[in-house]
Amino acid sequence: MSAADAVLAVDVGGSSLKGAVFTADGRTLAPATRPTGTGTAAVDAIAGFLRELADRAQAQGLHVAGAGVVTPGTVDERTGVVGYASNLDWRDVPLRDLLTAATGLPVATGHDVRAAGLAERLFGAARGIADFVLVPLGTGVAAAVRTSGHTVTGATGAAGEFGHVPVVPDGELCPCGQRGCLEVYASGGGVARRYAARTGTALRAEEVVARLGRDGAADAVWADAVAALSSGLVTLTMLLDPRLVVLGGGFTAAGDALLVPLRERLSRQLVWRAAPEVRVAQLGSGAGRVGAAVLALRRCGIAPPAALVPAPG
Repeated sequence: MSAADAVLAVDVGGSSLKGAVFTADGRTLAPATRPTGTGTAAVDAIAGFLRELADRAQAQGLHVAGAGVVTPGTVDERTGVVGYASNLDWRDVPLRDLLTAATGLPVATGHDVRAAGLAERLFGAARGIADFVLVPLGTGVAAAVRTSGHTVTGATGAAGEFGHVPVVPDGELCPCGQRGCLEVYASGGGVARRYAARTGTALRAEEVVARLGRDGAADAVWADAVAALSSGLVTLTMLLDPRLVVLGGGFTAAGDALLVPLRERLSRQLVWRAAPEVRVAQLGSGAGRVGAAVLALRRCGIAPPAALVPAPG
C-alpha cells in the first residue's frame, strides 16, 4: 500500500452515519456525518455515503483500496450479515454483500463497539493489553470484551450486551422487556429519564451531572447509576478477570464524579481480590471509525499503520 492509497470508514449510528477517509500513513481526511434512516433506506444511505467519500478521496489523488462499515446489533463478521439491529429496523441484512455490490469496493463489516475496542487496543487506552473490556456509556450501554488476546463475539455475534445485564432484582422495566437492566440506571438516557421521573424536570444527563452536590435528586440518581455500573463491572470482573476496564462515551465527561466513586465501590465490592484498573478511553467518539478503518485495511490484506488519528466529533 502506497502513501497515495486510502480506505473509507463508516460508523453507523441509530440517527447518524460518521464517516471519513483514512490514508495509509494514518491521516484522517474528509470527516463527515449524514442521516442514517432505517430499513433499506439505511443501506442506501450507507452506500451513497461511501460513494461520496470515495469521490472526495479520489479528488485528492488517493486510490481507494476498500471500505469498512461498523454497525450496532448482532453482527456476523464472517458472513457480513447483520442479524438484528432494532434501531435500524434490520433483520438478516447481508450488509457486506449489498455494499460491495453498490460500491464495487471490497467491504469489511463489523460490530461498532467491538471495532471501537479494536481501535483502543491498537492506538488508545488499552494499547498492548490482552485482557480488557471497553464499556461505552452513552444513550445505551454495550461492551467489547477481549480475553487472552482474543475478542469475544459469541455464538450469534451478540456478545457484549452489557447494558442488559440485570443488576437490580425486580428493578425498573427496561425497553428490552427485562427488569433491572444496567442500562436503565447507568446510561445517559436512563439518568435523564430517572431524574425527570423524580422531579418533573427534563434535563440531559450532563445537566444532571452539573447539579451534583447541590441537587438531592441529581445526587440520588447519580448514586444509583454508579452503583449499577459497579455491580455490572463486578460481574464482568469475576467472569473474565480483565486487567483493565476502559470507559468511553458521554458519561466519562463527568470525570471524577464518575471515576472516584466507581473505583471506590469496585474495590469495596471485590472483597477478596484487587479491582481492575479503570481508565477513560482515549479515542473518543471517533473510535468506531478508526476500528472500521482497521477492518478495511485487514480486508485488503494491509497492515495498519503505527497510528490512526480519529477525526473530531
